[in-house]
Amino acid sequence: MSKLKYAGNAVLAVTMSLTLLVACSSNQTTSVQPSSSPGSTTAPGLGPKKEISVSMFDRGTVPTEEGTYESNRWTKWINENSPVNVKWVPITRSQAQPKLNALIASGEAPDLIWEYDRNYISQLANQGVIQPIGDYINKYSTTYKAYLEKHPELKPYLNVNGQTYAVSFARDTVANHGMWIRQDWLDKLGLKTPTTAEEFLDVARKFRDGDPDGNGKADTVPISLSSSGVGILRALFFTQENQWYVEGGKLEYGRLLDRYADSLAFQKQLFDEGLIDKEYITDTNFQRSSQLLTTGKAGIYLGQWGAGSMDNAYRDLLKNVPDAKLTPLESISTKYGKDGLYQEAPPSVFTVFNSKMKEDQIKSAIQFIDWMLKDGWVPLKYGEENVHYKTVDGARQTINQDKFIKEVSYAGEYALMIDSMMTPKLIVDMAAKDEISQNYAKLKAKSLELTMKNTYRRDIPYSPDIPELTQLISTFSPIAVQIETKVVTGGKSITAQDGLNDLRKEWKRLGGDNVDKQVQDWYQKNKNNFK
Repeated sequence: MSKLKYAGNAVLAVTMSLTLLVACSSNQTTSVQPSSSPGSTTAPGLGPKKEISVSMFDRGTVPTEEGTYESNRWTKWINENSPVNVKWVPITRSQAQPKLNALIASGEAPDLIWEYDRNYISQLANQGVIQPIGDYINKYSTTYKAYLEKHPELKPYLNVNGQTYAVSFARDTVANHGMWIRQDWLDKLGLKTPTTAEEFLDVARKFRDGDPDGNGKADTVPISLSSSGVGILRALFFTQENQWYVEGGKLEYGRLLDRYADSLAFQKQLFDEGLIDKEYITDTNFQRSSQLLTTGKAGIYLGQWGAGSMDNAYRDLLKNVPDAKLTPLESISTKYGKDGLYQEAPPSVFTVFNSKMKEDQIKSAIQFIDWMLKDGWVPLKYGEENVHYKTVDGARQTINQDKFIKEVSYAGEYALMIDSMMTPKLIVDMAAKDEISQNYAKLKAKSLELTMKNTYRRDIPYSPDIPELTQLISTFSPIAVQIETKVVTGGKSITAQDGLNDLRKEWKRLGGDNVDKQVQDWYQKNKNNFK
């Protein structure tokens, strides 16, 4: 069985760490003070600026006093300093693909489109929505073309049907999911850190019944789920909804494996026993789940290893419960052993070019990508030197974390390119020197170590590029969600095995047998490239 160190296509929406400051090559710093100017209309040496539109993820994190996602200090700074004027098109992160599909259908899709999901990129390529750009990169790029030579691991992910359709950059870390637990609750109830599924359940029950917050009320929720929560529960059983696994020399779809029923059964048990908030099904933006954590009512949080949202959650928790001790938790083992927490593929977010773009627009967009990779990403990640960070022994160190969170933390949404790498040591070195920032940096460094400690199972780097498969999954997924929701919330009326049987029937009804044959042919043709 082939096991790869790196993950394939991103299944769950994953956020780059915006508060982490990592060492990298020095770049010239440009002032980023707010300006009422709409930006220069000419680019030095390039003539009049062209305008391009670019989608970006709206996570609702721009403070009111900073403006909006369309207009703030960073959008103005980009237009004043880059070779183009950019019109940003915010896309709600939790509804990214449906929103993009609607824009595409209406003919209003932006010039450049962002997405983490390589399957979606493949779908757009096969539909003719986006165009191949390999020749344009060779013709017009300097910085990004050289960057690809340094990162050949990216190239297979950028190609669809043998042609380059996307640009991307190497992640600063492939770590994504993370588990957190209230250490002070464990200590108060005399419990050990859980290492197995059985111990995990026992701790959750004690958190439910033992009044760990000491208010004399049965109002604690043992486990709070983020958007990554269900994915973590799947990984415990070596399966994911849209991931393929090599079983007996064949590719098998994760959502149809026998062990997928075990994952559903575990999730159902958590729900039936009141170990997870029963409103999480309708908590689609996970605001309630986040509040359970930050108000001190949740004992275990299934989220990210330490991205920006976790940084904010940690600080909010301490504001509400100053004595709280949140600590990272290593992945637990099940009867299948111990899988790693979800780890990403080497490339980060993909940027693709609308098929309606003309060559002069493509040239300008590639010049923008080159500028972003060479100069633009640094302020978007770190802020302005001597305002948001200072350079200490070659490292960019945050000056004031609260100021950084308010003025810079959302800026990474505009960074089409980032060139930095992450280590646990750098997390601590780059953190602001106040006590809270240092304490959290140490926890985040430990979380990164725990997340990367166990290899996450990934048998092939990315899913098959087959149009019929993409269409099948698009039709099958919402049906599968309905079946799985019924299993989790249906009590004794339906078992996890019943749910798996229904999933397999629907897959077959929608043409799964024919697609499975194409998948096996694809695997036989491509498997030697995966080693």
